[in-house]
Amino acid sequence: MARRGARAWLARFAAPAAFLLAATVAVLIVRAGLRSDDPAPRRSARETTTTTRTTARPPPATTTRPRTTATRPATPQRFYVVESGDTLATIADEYDTTVERLLELNPDADPVALSIGQRVRVP
Repeated sequence: MARRGARAWLARFAAPAAFLLAATVAVLIVRAGLRSDDPAPRRSARETTTTTRTTARPPPATTTRPRTTATRPATPQRFYVVESGDTLATIADEYDTTVERLLELNPDADPVALSIGQRVRVP
């Protein structure tokens, strides 16, 4: 009777444990083959390596002059201070622009929750 209990224990616990051990070993072998932290493949002692040196070529000389662009003086930024009852739509109508343009100028502004006293950049 004791023999039968030992076999049942072996079948119940040892067989799945052996399977998990074999699967773990297989995963470790595959991971070792896929590891990419070794940049050069391993070579045998008989293989020889040849090193080739390359030098960077200087950029070709140009005879054209670099372009100069005229800079416009920066236009001063204009702001609107939000009052009670204001929405982006009413501000856009007042400044003859669109809500989308106001959102471009004010990317951090929440179009649903404007605060009284908040500064909104306008075109």
